[in-house]
Amino acid sequence: MFLSVFDVFKIGVGPSSSHTMGPMSAANRFLDLILSDEWPRPAGAAVRHLKVSLHGSLAFTGIGHGTGRAVILGLMGEAPDSVDPDRMEEMLETVERQGQVTPPGHPAYLFQPKDDLVYDRKLTLPGHANGMRFTAHDRDGRLLLSRIYYSIGGGFVVTDTELEAMRGARAKSVDKVPYPFATAREMLEMARGSGLGIAAMKRANELTKMSAAELDEGLDRIWAAMSNCIDRGLKVEGIMPGGLKVKRRAKAIHDKLTDEWRSNRLNPLLANDWLSVYAMAVNEENAGGGRVVTAPTNGAAGVIPATIRYFLHFHEDANEEDIRTFLLTAAAIGGIIKHNASISGAEVGCQGEVGSAAAMAAAGLAAVMGGSPEQIENAAEIALEHHLGMTCDPVAGLVQVPCIERNALGAVKAVTAASLAIKGDGTHFVPLDAAIETMRQTGNDMSEKYKETSTGGLAVNVVEC
Repeated sequence: MFLSVFDVFKIGVGPSSSHTMGPMSAANRFLDLILSDEWPRPAGAAVRHLKVSLHGSLAFTGIGHGTGRAVILGLMGEAPDSVDPDRMEEMLETVERQGQVTPPGHPAYLFQPKDDLVYDRKLTLPGHANGMRFTAHDRDGRLLLSRIYYSIGGGFVVTDTELEAMRGARAKSVDKVPYPFATAREMLEMARGSGLGIAAMKRANELTKMSAAELDEGLDRIWAAMSNCIDRGLKVEGIMPGGLKVKRRAKAIHDKLTDEWRSNRLNPLLANDWLSVYAMAVNEENAGGGRVVTAPTNGAAGVIPATIRYFLHFHEDANEEDIRTFLLTAAAIGGIIKHNASISGAEVGCQGEVGSAAAMAAAGLAAVMGGSPEQIENAAEIALEHHLGMTCDPVAGLVQVPCIERNALGAVKAVTAASLAIKGDGTHFVPLDAAIETMRQTGNDMSEKYKETSTGGLAVNVVEC
């Protein structure tokens, strides 16, 4: 089972990998399909009009998550990793005013958002909770092309047929890599047999797809984007968009911590405070639609960057290679979770987002603290186990409450889990695979109200209060 570190960590924009980045990428794919020879184009027919319907969780919380905006930007040819956040509003206003989208390399297509973008809360598409249907029509309104896409978490997008094929071939992989572990148990067995650490095995797998220089450059680029996101979040004040009027707090907290750091006053909670503010800075940026890295999702984007920055802050001997080891180890754990359960809040609740991120961060931190493969697996298990059952119930469908603080607490749990694991010898009662399977089962049993639909939990009770 091979999932590249660059599939786990993707540079994009907020506020949601599944509700923003995924739909934008789906729109990109549909544009590519229109120009391709992969569909039976009627003689003389030409696409002149596009329509999109959003289903399931995308319909219920799409407005708060910016899904419609993402679809429009995607139909304008913009991609998550390259769209300029400062130009998004201008492009959206142009589409609204002109009633058409003008992607590069295409003719202009009619698309009036208020009529052609439908949030369909009545129909849930069968493959996944995050479903989209894109259709293309001729000038007379005749349907020429229709495709269903699913945003399955972490910015991953598949068609309905691709999703079916994925599930049918879930237990096997066609990728030829030296260490094809699909479970934590296999990972530990391969580590013992090879004498390599988890990051070294992950690196060996990646090197079958790219050169060492390309891998290191890519890892450094991922960390630079994460670090820049923290820095931006620590400098910006004001109210986050969406109507809840939630204030950004990271800058004010950071300023207080900086003053306290300079004064050398004793504060036994100082490390936790720095860890928390780093996570909050990232997720405030995400909530504002800024540039973030899926880790493994946008909703959980603050946990891993905060844990790395914490390590750099409080460990004097930390270096560049440690960051690469951290990211490779975290990606190995994230791949196992995604393969055997889910990282999608719409599929298994927030245990799949912040819980997965905490497990990945705990593993990465244990690795750079010198942990053995068994201690690293233990760290991931501790962090994931204590997020089991966590619901996804964002107030007003916005990735703000409780998401921002939840990332801070996820980072705290990750550091605590790594510390506990490092102090042991790697033996423990609950295997990581058991925790992952429990998360999958719990997600299947969880009511749809608590899976990113904002129809239960805090999303309902805070409004009532």
